Order: sequence, then structure tokens, then C-alpha cells
Amino acid sequence: MLLRAAWRRAAVAVTAAPGPKPAAPTRGLRLRGTLGSRSPGVGDHAPQSAVPADTTAAPEAGPVLRPLYMDVQATTPLDPRVLDAMLPYLINYYGNPHSRTHAYGWESEAAMERARQQVASLIGADPREIIFTSGATESNNIAIKGVARFYRSRKKHLITTQTEHKCVLDSCRSLEAEGFQVTYLPVQKSGIIDLKELEAAIQPDTSLVSVMTVNNEIGVKQPIAEIGQICSSRKVYFHTDAAQAVGKIPLDVNDMKIDLMSISGHKIYGPKGVGAIYIRRRPRVRVEALQSGGGQERGMRSGTVPTPLVVGLGAACEVAQQEMEYDHKRISKLAERLIQNIMKSLPDVVMNGDPEHHYPGCINLSFAYVEGESLLMALKDVALSSGSACTSASLEPSYVLRAIGTDEDLAHSSIRFGIGRFTTEEEVDYTVEKCIQHVKRLREMSPLWEMVQDGIDLKSIKWTQH
Repeated sequence: MLLRAAWRRAAVAVTAAPGPKPAAPTRGLRLRGTLGSRSPGVGDHAPQSAVPADTTAAPEAGPVLRPLYMDVQATTPLDPRVLDAMLPYLINYYGNPHSRTHAYGWESEAAMERARQQVASLIGADPREIIFTSGATESNNIAIKGVARFYRSRKKHLITTQTEHKCVLDSCRSLEAEGFQVTYLPVQKSGIIDLKELEAAIQPDTSLVSVMTVNNEIGVKQPIAEIGQICSSRKVYFHTDAAQAVGKIPLDVNDMKIDLMSISGHKIYGPKGVGAIYIRRRPRVRVEALQSGGGQERGMRSGTVPTPLVVGLGAACEVAQQEMEYDHKRISKLAERLIQNIMKSLPDVVMNGDPEHHYPGCINLSFAYVEGESLLMALKDVALSSGSACTSASLEPSYVLRAIGTDEDLAHSSIRFGIGRFTTEEEVDYTVEKCIQHVKRLREMSPLWEMVQDGIDLKSIKWTQH
């Protein structure tokens, strides 16, 4: 009721304010008429923008254009059901969950523990094994640095892969500066590690193996259960960064013999700024805390737990558990539609990563003879990301694509398409249409494409530099 009253007051103030009224926000695709003229609502698969129109524009100016969102590996929109669960704890139930002397604290603590149960249920864990953090980056730091430093007197070796998220790689490099030894396992062309190489890399003083469940750039799924079995048999702790996998594919920490797992809220249609780390209790995994404080979260992560955010994370996990099978089938269908329609219309398109051991919602395609950044700029009405990144003054191809042996020219031409819970068929079709249109246009402008059409083998040419 308080929230509704506040909204009414805000609405009256806006109505009474002088000057032109802001136009209703909309999206680029909707303006083209492919989604019809229905009003936005919770049932819509495509969430509407909350960005207001530019009130300085002329009164007759049109509505604000927003690109279609096809970058769910970067972040996901908040599910309306998650927002519903969070709202009471943003307005009425604002107590500190660590205040044990009054009802305000008890209410928040009960909500926090319910969220802990919801997260644990999704991955088959005990609620006492869930520690709330600010996100997967912090969880990865706690897992890698925490385990390494706690067992440093006996074990000073860790193993990870060359295609991990940057926060994992940087954590390992930080430990190397402290005197630890780290083995960075290569991956095969499919993006999957060789289990024999993993087994051979384990040493008597290896404390931890860290392998990502689903890669954030190419969507490849690692054989997590097999890795867990190897680590368990060699008495080495196994950590997995599951930010891109939790809530999207079935995971069970006990069946897969996972000792530590990192989770992110905003990758599963929950709020940003919250995550969790699963830390096994039996046999117990010990970690050294990264920050000092009041000893919250069993001393592993001091700091007041943000009740509204963890409530949102718990709700997101519960929704994901209920809808995982449906979401996976629907996303698989849309992904197949996107890949087939692009590949049947364009030659020389390569899908990066293993097509079978792969999460369908993350599609990484290389468009030969087209610069990825140029294609992204052309597709300004679709929010996508490129497999290549600008570093300093030079354009460096993605280290993940380089690790799987992708040629540098193809690595520079890669685009990542993200399909999620709220992506529609119309959005996929529009993206495909525009992608085909702009790839053809950019290739027509490329002298390399012209040479290929004339039958010249580009690899046989000796290029000179002036």
C-alpha cells in the first residue's frame, strides 16, 4: 500500500508539472510493426525500456528507440516475479538480518534463510553450504584465493584452464605473485579440456582444480561430472564457475562431486550485485576469508547481507527450477532457428565451440571477411557483443577464441548472440534478417571477399607491410 501511494503521488506530480509530457518508451523492433500494437505488460516476452524520452525534444518528436536485447550472457533482465518478491523488503521489511533483538531483524533473517534454501535446492546442496556474496567475481575470488591460502603450508599448486573468466585467471595470476604454481590447461578445438591432460597435471601438492561449467563466450559445456570424479579420486578440491549454467542446465553438486561453486544473480533473471558461493561441508572445505568484519556468513564473507537482493536471488533460483525444462526447450528451438537461417543464407560462417556439448542460448559465430566491430556498429538496433575486444590502442582477438585455435581473422569477425527467457521469435527473425543484410553489404565492400570470389587462396598470399 505504501508503494502504491508513493507511485500515485509521483504520477500526480508528473501530470501537474508544466512542459511537454515524455513519450511512452518503446523498442526499435516494435516500431517496425513486427510485434503488433499490444500494450506492454508482465506477460510480454520482451520487457519494455524504462528510459524516458528526451524531454528537451520538440513535442511532436517520436518515441525513444531501444535496440533489441540479444546479449543475455552479459546480463539478464529482471524477471517480474523476482521483483514482486523483492519489493516488500525494499519498503516495509527493512531490518538488518543480523539484528537478533527485535522483529525487524527476525523478519529479514527469515527471508534470508528462505532464499538460502531456494538457492541450495536448485543445485542439490544443504542450505548451510550457501554463502551470499556480491556476485560470481567475488565468489570466484573466495574459492580460488581462499582455498589456496588456507592450505598453503602443504599445497601450493592449482589447475585451471586457458578459457576461464577473467576474474578466475586474474585470481590465479595474483596467487602466482604470492609464490603459488598454477597450471593453465589448454583446451581442444571444441573448447573442451582433455581429461587425460587434467589427470596428468594433478600433483601431490595440488589443492584446487577450477573449471568453468559453461563458457561465457562460446557456450561450451565442460564434462563437470567426470572432472569431479577425477578430483575426488585424487583428493583435490574441485571448484566450478557456474554463473552461466546455474538455472539453465541441471546441476547437482553431490552427483557431480563439486566442492565449490560460484553463482551470480543477474545471470538468472535476478538482481545485480548479489551472488553466492557453495562450499561443501562434508568433507569440509576450508577457505581463508578475503575480508575482515563482523563474521557474517559463517565468517567466510563479513558484511551485512542485503536482504532485498538475496530475496531476489532466491526467487530467481526458484523460478529457474520451475521453468528450466521449458526454458531450455524454447531457447533451443530459437537458437536452432537463428543458426539455420543465417547459415543457409550466408556462406563462410563458422560456429565456434563444440556444437553438441553446448548451451544453446550462447551462440558464437564468425563471419569470414567481415570485421566483427564493423558488423556490431551496423547492427545498432540489436544489442550484441563481439568475440574480439579493444585493448589499449590495438584490437586483440578474444583469448577464448585463440585458445580453441581460431584463426586470427575469424576471431576478429566473431559475434556472440544471446537468447534468453524473454527473447521472441520475432526478435530472432529480425536479428537474422539484419545480420544477413549487413554481412552481405560489408562483404561487397571488402577486397578480400572479392579475391575469394575470384578463386584466390588468401593463405597463399605473402602480404608485405609498409
